[in-house]
Amino acid sequence: MWMNKLAGLVFAAAFAGSGLAQPVVTVSPTNGPPTDRVTAGGMGFAADEAVDIYFDTTDLALAATNARGAFSGIRLSVPAAALPGTHWITGVGQTSGRAAQTSFIVRTDWAEFRRGLQHHGYNPVENVLSTASVAGLQLLWAAAIGNNIGSSPSIVNGLLYISSEDNNVYAFDAASGKLVWTAATGDYVDSSPAVAQGVVYVGSEDKSLHAFDAATGVSLWSAATGCEIYSSPAVSNGIVYVGLAFGSNNCGSLDAFQAATGQLVWSATSAGDVFSSPAVANGVVYVGSHNNNLFAYEAATGQLLWSAVTGQIINSSPAVANGVVYVGSWDNKIYAFNASNGQTLWSFATGNVIDSSPAVANGVVYVGSDDDKLYAFNAANGQLLWSTATGGPISSSPAVANGVVYAASQDGNLYAFDAGTGEVLWSAVSGGLLGISSSPAVVNGIVYVGSNYGNLYAFGLPPAEEPARPVAATLRPDRKLAAQH
Repeated sequence: MWMNKLAGLVFAAAFAGSGLAQPVVTVSPTNGPPTDRVTAGGMGFAADEAVDIYFDTTDLALAATNARGAFSGIRLSVPAAALPGTHWITGVGQTSGRAAQTSFIVRTDWAEFRRGLQHHGYNPVENVLSTASVAGLQLLWAAAIGNNIGSSPSIVNGLLYISSEDNNVYAFDAASGKLVWTAATGDYVDSSPAVAQGVVYVGSEDKSLHAFDAATGVSLWSAATGCEIYSSPAVSNGIVYVGLAFGSNNCGSLDAFQAATGQLVWSATSAGDVFSSPAVANGVVYVGSHNNNLFAYEAATGQLLWSAVTGQIINSSPAVANGVVYVGSWDNKIYAFNASNGQTLWSFATGNVIDSSPAVANGVVYVGSDDDKLYAFNAANGQLLWSTATGGPISSSPAVANGVVYAASQDGNLYAFDAGTGEVLWSAVSGGLLGISSSPAVVNGIVYVGSNYGNLYAFGLPPAEEPARPVAATLRPDRKLAAQH
C-alpha cells in the first residue's frame, strides 16, 4: 500500500506546476494470460523522445513518440513468469522523465469443457502449480450446491460457472467462492457450461439449449430440441454445437445453433444418442455416439465427412491434436484416428470401459478408465508410458498443467500425478462415497472440481502477496532496446 502512495506522490510532484497534462499509458487488452500479446500506447510525453515500456520492473520495449508526444501500436508479450493478479505497465520518457502507469491483470481462462475447442484439457501457461509445489495444495473454499455435480467448471474473467442436478446453473467468484448468480432450467443439468462473448451456453435435460448473460445470469434465449442434452456445448465462429439424446425418434444427433439467437443452423443424425461433447478443429466437428461411431462433420454445413467405428458406445469426448483424434470407448479401448479420413492409427485396451475424455499435452495422451487407473500413452504410436491405480473408476477427464496431471476418481479423491512418471504427488478427499464425476479445471494456481454429493471445491497454495506497484522514478531505462513506431 505504501508503495502505491509513494508512486502517486512521485507522479504528483513531477507534474505540479508544470502546466503539462499528465501523461497516460494505455494497454489493450487489459487482462490476459502469461505469454499473451498486448498492445500499448501513450500520450503526454515529450515530442520525439524514447519511452521505455516496463512490465512491473522489466523493460520490455522502447517506443518513439511523435511530434505531439504520443506513441501507439507497441506490441508487448506478457512475461511467462508473470503470476496471476495485478501487474503494472509503466512508460518512462528517457529525456523528459515523464511517466505514467496502467494496471494489467494476469488471468487465464478455462472457457468450456476440456478448456478449448480441440479438447486438449491442457493449460500451457500455468506457472504457479508445478511438480515442486503441488504437494502444498490446500482447500481454499468450498460451496454447497443443491444436488449432484456431474458438470465440469468453466472459468472466465474471474467467474466460475458450473451446473447441477438441482436444475440450476451457477456463477461464483472464482477467487472467493462467493455466489454471484443462479439461473434455473427445467430439469437436471449435467452439461458443462461454455462461455463465449459474454454468454454462457449450457444444455439441460429439460430438452433445451440455454443461453444466459455471463455477468448477470439473465436468460437470453432457450432453444427447444425435443431431446435431452448431456453433451457440453462447443462455441466456434458464432455457432453452438451440442449433442442430443433421449426423447423422440429424431433424437441422437449433433445440432448447430446460432449463438446470438438460438436458431437451428443444421442437424446431423448419428443414429445413436450423443452424450459426447463435440470438438472443433480446422472447420470440422468431431463427436462420438452411442451407435459406436466417431463422426466428423463439416462445421459450416453439417455434411458428414467420415465415420469411424469402435467396438462399443462412445461417451468420451474427442480430443484433436496434430492431425489426430483421440477418443475412448466402452469396448475398453482408447483410439487414435487420422483427423482427415478417420483411419485408425492405433488403439490400446484398458481393463474396463472408458468414459473419460483424453487430455493431450507435450506429445502424451492421458485418459482414465473404469479399471480404476489413469493412463499415459505416446500420442504418436500408442505406446504405454505409465499407468497408476486409484481406488475407484476414473470417468472424470484429466487436466494437465505445468508437468502435473489432475484427475478425479470415484473413490472420492482428487489426485495430482507427475505427468512424466505417474507418481501421485498429492490427493484430497472431497467426493465421499459418491465419488467425483466432474472433470477438474486448472487455472491461476487453483484446481476446481465438483463432487457427486453437491459440493464445489477450489484447491490452491496459501495466498501470496501481489507484487508492489513499481515507483516510476526508480526504473532505469535500457537504452539498448531498438525503438519501435
